[in-house]
Amino acid sequence: MRKNNRKPTDDLRPEYDFRAMKGGVRGKYVKRYRAGTNLILLDPDLAKAFPNQAAVNDALRALLRLAESVRPPDSERTSHKQLRRSFAGG
Repeated sequence: MRKNNRKPTDDLRPEYDFRAMKGGVRGKYVKRYRAGTNLILLDPDLAKAFPNQAAVNDALRALLRLAESVRPPDSERTSHKQLRRSFAGG
């Protein structure tokens, strides 16, 4: 097997002169990044049903209200661990 001894080439175009660019601030968005994000990608069929953020939020809030209205008494509730085991098949 032959080794690839090619040297890396500079693929940047001459018009990309970063030294001439002014105003860049290092770490400008680092606080937002460290705070985290809750980005969730929807499957295409759901994206059609929920075209924007407000539609998704409204549907989830309605689902939470419905879940609260039919929640069994504390003694009959299933714990999160029990639910995970039942869905995991164990």
